[in-house]
Amino acid sequence: MSGKRVIGGPLVIGGRTLSLSRAIRAGDFVFLTGQIPFKNGNVMTEGTVEEQTRAVLDDIKATLFEAGCTLSDVVKAMVWLRDRADFPGFNLVYGEYFPSEPPARSAVISELLVDVRVEIEVIAYRPEAD
Repeated sequence: MSGKRVIGGPLVIGGRTLSLSRAIRAGDFVFLTGQIPFKNGNVMTEGTVEEQTRAVLDDIKATLFEAGCTLSDVVKAMVWLRDRADFPGFNLVYGEYFPSEPPARSAVISELLVDVRVEIEVIAYRPEAD
């Protein structure tokens, strides 16, 4: 299969369908939208950076699974943190999900569009089965 394929259902926050896809498979690459933490279908505005990072990485893992990938297929990660002081806690949890041969990664401190501590976007590479 070639071309572009949407992965996962539409993203809905507060009853509003967002104008973006959870992920897109384009050939052998899978591009995930920046993921923020959710708990029980709601944006997770409370909790530590460690709890929020786990929620985000669990969602990323589930979305990658839908695309036929695993965390070991991630080649690039982009991370946004709301507070520089959150980096050690974030990095500790991130290392649990990528214990060996971690992907290339960039991280910045930024004011996020929603009231969360972390957002993570990844690109995975896995050749599609014919």
